[in-house]
Amino acid sequence: MLMRFDPFRGLDRLAEELTGSAERTPRTFPMDAYRRGEDVVLLFDLPGVDPQSIDLTVDQHVLTVRAERRSEREDGAEVLAAERPQGSFVRRVFLGDALDMDRISAEYHNGVLQLTIPVSERAKPRKIEVAADGQQQAQPVGQQSQPVGAGT
Repeated sequence: MLMRFDPFRGLDRLAEELTGSAERTPRTFPMDAYRRGEDVVLLFDLPGVDPQSIDLTVDQHVLTVRAERRSEREDGAEVLAAERPQGSFVRRVFLGDALDMDRISAEYHNGVLQLTIPVSERAKPRKIEVAADGQQQAQPVGQQSQPVGAGT
């Protein structure tokens, strides 16, 4: 369903360390993922992010989440501590063929972005008919039995 390994994440970190560009490049953010019934749910922590700055795209099974968090300091204020990351954030998730990428829904509540991605119909479990000596042994879910050769 989801690719658990992000081959680009390690490369991004290495490049930041080598070039010292950690302050200029977009940061990543934490994610949880789980399956709930017929859906896969992704939760992204984006506290302090303006919902209007969130950009979601899907391109060839890659979901990209981008967001911006800007400083809310007043001009002329003396900074005593600045530990909260500001600027651009990006996270890429590789989605498998088993997910219906045309029906993704997104909601943002209390600093958490929730994406719900339905499992595609072709990936759902189904019964397979087994014929033995011209007789059917099992019925597909939701279909009526037809004699072998009927309707053809």
